[in-house]
Amino acid sequence: MTKESNIFISHHIVKSDEIDDLNHVNNAVYVKWMDNVAYLHWQKLTENHPLPDYIWVVSRHEIDYKRQAVLGDEIEIKTWVGETSGIKSIRHIEFYKDQKLLVKSKTFWVLLNAKTYKPTRITENVLKVLEASK
Repeated sequence: MTKESNIFISHHIVKSDEIDDLNHVNNAVYVKWMDNVAYLHWQKLTENHPLPDYIWVVSRHEIDYKRQAVLGDEIEIKTWVGETSGIKSIRHIEFYKDQKLLVKSKTFWVLLNAKTYKPTRITENVLKVLEASK
């Protein structure tokens, strides 16, 4: 994670099983990548302040597909936490190839109690962790 911009960055090389019949990355693969980078970012944010009492689930994705990626492309994935209040937090994710935007998304996450799986308000300790990424 770059502290200057508070953006978490990861990289991925497109594999053959991520390509569809149109010879480009399938849209469902991007959703899988979004889930993965969100998980990695959360792990990074909580590495010094574990929060085992909580889990996140997706309630909604908004995705704009701008350009395509193909086999062997190196994809840069950037994510950051946006507006957070109540039980919801918005995560932004952008996918780039050669500094050109391929896909951008806005995902709405809901915080759950890890034992009951019921929505729970975002507590001060969770908010502090998320705000560290802003």
